[in-house]
Amino acid sequence: MIVVMGAAGATGGATLRSLTAPAAPGAPVRALSRDPARLAAALDPHTRARTAIHPADATDPGSLRTAFRGGQQLFLTMANSPDQVRYELNAIEAAVDCGVQHVVKVSAPAAEPDSPVAVSRGHHLIEERLRSTGITTTVLRPYAFMQKLLLLAPGIAAAGVVHGATGGARCNYVDVRDVGDAAAEVLTRPEAAGGTYPLTGGRAYSHPELAALLGELLGRPIRYLDLGPSGLKAHLVGRAGMPDWLATHVVEIQQLAVDREEMPDATFHRLTGRAPRTLGAFLGENLHRFR
Repeated sequence: MIVVMGAAGATGGATLRSLTAPAAPGAPVRALSRDPARLAAALDPHTRARTAIHPADATDPGSLRTAFRGGQQLFLTMANSPDQVRYELNAIEAAVDCGVQHVVKVSAPAAEPDSPVAVSRGHHLIEERLRSTGITTTVLRPYAFMQKLLLLAPGIAAAGVVHGATGGARCNYVDVRDVGDAAAEVLTRPEAAGGTYPLTGGRAYSHPELAALLGELLGRPIRYLDLGPSGLKAHLVGRAGMPDWLATHVVEIQQLAVDREEMPDATFHRLTGRAPRTLGAFLGENLHRFR
């Protein structure tokens, strides 16, 4: 039994769909949610038919132990938040208590004790605790999700401007559906378990290159406006309505790309046998959001 935490979120949902796809091996899957009825209503009929849905709440260790019982593998992902470390540690302790044998954790690049990204320092703590349990541990390190670019769509549609603080530095992007496919591979192929897998698309893009690509697809000029770190944070809080911690996180991620050159990685291709989805294809699918 594969237990999927965060099944209502982007990464957990993508993993659930990959595990239950028509061509998937057909391993039993249990999806967890604080609101099982809402999750069931959101799933397509095929995924729903192949998924057992159970209630669970990361704030309630007892509910996690009940939900994990009988599970051999756990896909662990939680939304970034100030409480993420506590919630994921709750899940790890419940996994230990229930005899889970393999945990696939969605982590982040630069998950180091002295990382310049606060969320990545938290991931490091979670990884260290997970490895200390003796449970087989697989770590996925996806870079920026292409889906997060949709948050820029209203500003681009209204003003034709991409805001950022990366100058000409390139950023790796990965489609969350590819993260789900990679997770399904390591959950269904025992020989792939136990590794650490950086996940990127096939090309890294600077913000000016992103603006140019959008302009080409839209057929109108799109420009990049570099606000610098403090200016970008002020914009995200004041104009985009982000909470302070999340705006700080976005700025830290962009500065990481400035400080550490980002290059595409071939791990996804080696793991799945196919090329990752491209940024151009993703934007093309969602072009109506940017018009």
